[in-house]
Amino acid sequence: MADVVQYRLERMTDELDDLERRGLFSRPEIAEIVRRRRDFEYRLKRPSPLKQDFLAYIDYEKQLDALRNLRKRAIIGELIKEKQAREENEGADEHKKKKKMSKKWKKSISDIAGVLRILDIYRMATVRYKADLDLWFKYLEFCREKRHGRMKQVLAQAIRYHPKVPGLWIYAAAWEFDQNLNVAAARALMQSGLRTCSSSEDLWIEYLRMELTYLNKLKARKIALGEDVKLLQRNNSDADRWKEENRDLFMPLNEEQGSNAQEGSLDKGEELFLQQGALVLQTIYHGAIEANPSSLSLRQRFLEILDTVDLAHYDELKVEVMEDLKKDFSHDENYWDWIASLQIGDISELKDSERSKILSKLDRVVQVYEEAVNVLPTAKMFSLYAKFWLDVLVSDGEDSTSALSNAVVDDRDFVSSIIKVYEKAESRGCLTADLACQYVSFYLQIGRLDEAKNLAKKLCNSKLPDSANLWILRASIEIKWFTNKSSAINKDDLHSVFEFLKDVLTRLSISETEYLWLMALKVFSNNKGFFEKLVKFLMLALGKASGTDSGTSVSSAVVNWVLQREGIQQARVMYKRFLALPHPSLKFFRYCMELEQNLIFVGDNLGVTCVRKLYESALGIYPENRELWRDYYLLEKKVGTSESVNAVYWRARKTLKDTSMIVNTDL
Repeated sequence: MADVVQYRLERMTDELDDLERRGLFSRPEIAEIVRRRRDFEYRLKRPSPLKQDFLAYIDYEKQLDALRNLRKRAIIGELIKEKQAREENEGADEHKKKKKMSKKWKKSISDIAGVLRILDIYRMATVRYKADLDLWFKYLEFCREKRHGRMKQVLAQAIRYHPKVPGLWIYAAAWEFDQNLNVAAARALMQSGLRTCSSSEDLWIEYLRMELTYLNKLKARKIALGEDVKLLQRNNSDADRWKEENRDLFMPLNEEQGSNAQEGSLDKGEELFLQQGALVLQTIYHGAIEANPSSLSLRQRFLEILDTVDLAHYDELKVEVMEDLKKDFSHDENYWDWIASLQIGDISELKDSERSKILSKLDRVVQVYEEAVNVLPTAKMFSLYAKFWLDVLVSDGEDSTSALSNAVVDDRDFVSSIIKVYEKAESRGCLTADLACQYVSFYLQIGRLDEAKNLAKKLCNSKLPDSANLWILRASIEIKWFTNKSSAINKDDLHSVFEFLKDVLTRLSISETEYLWLMALKVFSNNKGFFEKLVKFLMLALGKASGTDSGTSVSSAVVNWVLQREGIQQARVMYKRFLALPHPSLKFFRYCMELEQNLIFVGDNLGVTCVRKLYESALGIYPENRELWRDYYLLEKKVGTSESVNAVYWRARKTLKDTSMIVNTDL
């Protein structure tokens, strides 16, 4: 290892001598550079060098090369100023001065050694970590920034190790197209990538963009040469205006004799470009569809590109794409939703005065959704249909369709349209639990509490009796209706609501109904009889969920309410009832411990005894919990004696075999 490191350091001698000779670094600085490089080299020659070792070495060399370049510019600037002042005094020739300067500061080994060393470190890193794509891209970016000739070699190596990564093919083709100006090589790379990664949508789209960009470049060159050929973009007014202002540049030498022939040739050339663009798009489109027959997003992206270019047979191409979409994706709800979004467009840009135009667009959207629910009557399709109307009705700021509310149609028309969608879903048998909750929630949203209550009752008792979310929603509506009741509440009302909540809470697990338990306890907190009955039912539910943290928030809320109304003694009685259940949760133990510790700090002498009992009970159930032992140890250090502290420590050591956490806390 030492011989290899020494050999690599000796190869840096010429570079370091050049740095010192030019005055870029002093001898102590060069000694520090050698020391740092020796450390990095030894780290790289370990049996298993880390990726971070390579990156740290690269960062150091980049910073060193940047410092060298900065000092070089500063020295050159100072010398130029000195020579300018001397030459002005001596009256020397300016050309002779520049020649001397360029001769003195011509490129030397120190100017290129830093880049070569960084490239060599990247090479070693990628040999060691061939599978690291991030490292390969850093290597490629450095080659591109420095415009180094190793770029092609690195691209070939990266693609050889990662042929299934579309991003590498796109990166390589983009470099050939934009930087190396080799269209044939870029096209060959794209086609090779498509043969290897035929399922990549991005690769197909970028290939199409590259071909259309190349056609645009050819057309731009013809425009510069004076030929009247339009670009592929639809908005071509700038190019036409430029050609009109510079008509003299495009005047033929023999205009009168050859004007008719030239006009015909220009039309033919323009038509040829448009046809070629259409042929390119059509060929790539068919290849992409054959490779990805089930991708809706790929065809949508092709259609977006088609709408932005001006091609021959544009209408025929668009009709073909739309027909293929309908034939292949009429069973997909997202297809119909996308078609509807195409019909409505960007409504936020329309003025209030264009009411008829907005209404016509809404009618087209409704027609699309109606056809969709007839062809594909699914819950998702009805949900998307309802979501469209909800977006129209509810203002959302960023939503384009929300601009229609209160501007075009009365809100009552929107409400009736949404209700019809839900009713149609119910009649078609497509009303799932989620859609039913949306249906009921919509009535709540528009303030129709009684209708929401009746609808939830009907759905729970008939169509969706097993939906937990719908039962919870119905119970919350019943509680809201009960609390909003303006007339005096009698015992019969309390009893009926209690029996209903009892039925719902016993039907569902406590993990699903924690929020509903809290609401019920809040409603009956002022009625001791019903509150005590709820606590009994809560204990039964907690017993079924023993060993989990489910219901901890509910039991903690019960203890808190008892503490506020009846004092600490009754609160202790209550939490002891909960702790007597099978395998109480550690989270509830911690709540009770925190409650007792807070009482200790306000002077409750009984709190120390109670919190110790809580720790002993918790450790009896959770003896392997390290944090519990640590908290018990810290408590004894605060309120106990040295004997009690040592007793807890030795018990923890005997149980856990490792008391490092407690020892570290003690330190």
